[in-house]
Amino acid sequence: MLGGLAGILLLANACYCLPFYNGFYYDHILNNKTGNGNGEVIHFNGVKLVVNTPHDALFGYRGGNITLPCSFHYEPKIHKSERKIRVKWSKLHKDNTKERDVLAAIGLRHKSFGEYKGRVYLRQNTPNEVSLVITDLTLEDYGKYRCEVIDGLEDESGIVELELRGVVFPYQPHHGRYQLNFHDAKQSCEAQDSMLASFEQLFKAWMDGLDWCNAGWIMDGTVQYPITLPREPCGGKNMAPGVRNYGERHKNLHRYDAFCFSSALKGKVYYLEHPEKLTFKEAKAACEEDGAHIAKVGQLFAAWKFIDLDRCDAGWLDDGSVRYPIAFPRPNCGPPEPGVRSFGFPARHNKFGVFCYKMS
Repeated sequence: MLGGLAGILLLANACYCLPFYNGFYYDHILNNKTGNGNGEVIHFNGVKLVVNTPHDALFGYRGGNITLPCSFHYEPKIHKSERKIRVKWSKLHKDNTKERDVLAAIGLRHKSFGEYKGRVYLRQNTPNEVSLVITDLTLEDYGKYRCEVIDGLEDESGIVELELRGVVFPYQPHHGRYQLNFHDAKQSCEAQDSMLASFEQLFKAWMDGLDWCNAGWIMDGTVQYPITLPREPCGGKNMAPGVRNYGERHKNLHRYDAFCFSSALKGKVYYLEHPEKLTFKEAKAACEEDGAHIAKVGQLFAAWKFIDLDRCDAGWLDDGSVRYPIAFPRPNCGPPEPGVRSFGFPARHNKFGVFCYKMS
């Protein structure tokens, strides 16, 4: 009895009580030992914890659900134990130096954080699976996630990259070209149901044929523009096609356009059949009378991209611009390529049709 008590006291003296490590509190026991939750000390003796995540990026849509796979195993394989594995999912900042907590779990206890509350949970269909399910995806969910598994002193992690399928479009306000500093650009995209595009999104849009000669802000604070057909006003005829990069600019002082990114819609965009053309004020009222809202620019681009919205009639949008989407080019409907045509920002007393947006 005295020997057992002395052993417990010796163990207690050989530990530091509840240090904070990787977001979890737990007993830190020396000599590479850890408890199994029942007071028993487990020796790892060279057993390695391995976390498995996919190498390729996963793709989702706004409003949909996605599962980020993650599992773990031991090398060499060990028999199932009763240890309580700690799991932490976090979202990495764009420079991979900062993290935002998404979900933490110890045994059956789970906690989600911030904008992920109520939208995330663990999928554990097998004993060693700790996959993260994200429901009702938002534009801001795009990025890299870390799956961290902690078993006593053993701590390993893997990265899962989530991309959203969407559309990149250039945007400038009604004041004209090069009016936005970085913060204005970010707000302008968000006001039109989109967000500043990442470089990866802009690069993919360029590979898909986006050609735009005006420079615009993107998410990382740089200013860039995509050119598929080199020409003199856009860097010169002799330069190769590509995404031109002005580098980082002062986020308050320098002014450019913006490249916005929008994904699939949770509702529908439609051209309102109306007996007469409308001023901007009348257009907003007509959508509201139809139980909808006047559509935003990002919503029109998303409808054109994902459901092939095609209408050869120009209509007002929320920002006061007039545009129309062409999925199937034909005579008298603009250029021979698909796209969203723009009439710019006409005076608001002029009369056009209107595109409305209605939640599903």
